[in-house]
Amino acid sequence: MEHRTDSPYPATDRPILAGVGVVLVVSTVLFWWADRTHDWRYYQYRFRQMVAERFGADKAAAVPSGIQQVWVSELRRADRCQTCHQAVSWKGFETAEEPWRTHPPEPIRIHPVARYGCTVCHGGQGWAIDTGPAHGEVAHWEEPLLSRWLGESYSLATDKRALIQMNCNICHRYDRETKGAEAINLAKRLVREKGCRACHVINGSGGTIGPDLTEVGDKAPEQYDFSRLSGQKTAFAWHVAHFKDPRALVQDTVMPNFHFTTEQAQALAMLVLSWRRVAVPAAYLSGAPRTEPRTAEEVKREEEMKTGPGAWFVSTGCFVCHSISVFGVTSPAQIGPDLSIAVEDVQKRFGRTIDDFLREPTGTMAVVLSRQIVLTPEQKQVAVQKLREAFAEYQRQQQASPTPGNGGAR
Repeated sequence: MEHRTDSPYPATDRPILAGVGVVLVVSTVLFWWADRTHDWRYYQYRFRQMVAERFGADKAAAVPSGIQQVWVSELRRADRCQTCHQAVSWKGFETAEEPWRTHPPEPIRIHPVARYGCTVCHGGQGWAIDTGPAHGEVAHWEEPLLSRWLGESYSLATDKRALIQMNCNICHRYDRETKGAEAINLAKRLVREKGCRACHVINGSGGTIGPDLTEVGDKAPEQYDFSRLSGQKTAFAWHVAHFKDPRALVQDTVMPNFHFTTEQAQALAMLVLSWRRVAVPAAYLSGAPRTEPRTAEEVKREEEMKTGPGAWFVSTGCFVCHSISVFGVTSPAQIGPDLSIAVEDVQKRFGRTIDDFLREPTGTMAVVLSRQIVLTPEQKQVAVQKLREAFAEYQRQQQASPTPGNGGAR
């Protein structure tokens, strides 16, 4: 029978096919070996040993093997963390090293793994199965594991594990206080006490002198100017440095230096980075407030300031830095002198009338009136009139009561 072939190079077909076969066999062996060296295989092997030592061989045999995944469709998260962290729900490994340690029971009682997964709270790259990638220690992954190690790298002043509270606040954003989130609670108190809303819009309400902070946590690292920041070039480090000394990073800012401690600055940095636009299903927010909580006293006080005799100072933003005590207007920042006696104080300190000072201001007021509170000549005349009314009320109150007042203007 005649032998036929369609190949133009019949003499080379067999060596080529043999070479391809060898490559496939070698590749298969390499892939098999690479799979055998994954971190999770050792972690599972060691955990079974630990279970056998503590609870017996039968319990160890029941430990699942292979890739373990939790798929949370509502949050669109696939987390394989329990592939290594198999002791999460086991009792008896509370003092073991990671990844063989039992998870604290209270958080997962409230947030069961089957419903929430892991990374929604802890951060990291859920679908990865090796330590580095799973912990988010890879280029261009912006949600690292919020671990004790990361807290230590930032030299957190108190609890080194506190960074995880940033993710807690994504759902608990409108809580006045959140159990177990001491750093976030501290930051929220500071926001109220220092009157941050006087200059910034937060959660839809506030002033416009400074930038809107409602979703500042979504700001990409590339949008920060790190040129004046020493040390770590991260958004967290930038915010900490900015809270401690605003003008050290932004030279022309009018944000005052509140002289925050390191603990306070770090807490505030965590809070602002938690302010992100995240679509959380309503079922996950059952019982949580949906708007910024305010006490009845706070609402009443705000309305009085907006509608009372000092309303002009509130509407223009003067009260951000200055109180006008004779009209019951209290500055949230309280970094400038009381304007109740500005008419007299400006004359004493600068040797100028209030009219002349507002026409050609000096110092900090020159910056404020040229960039933040820009008044027309007509509005400056109104300002003079309001300041004179405040001073007249101050004099009237002084005559009615001998108690000396205090104040000044800058």
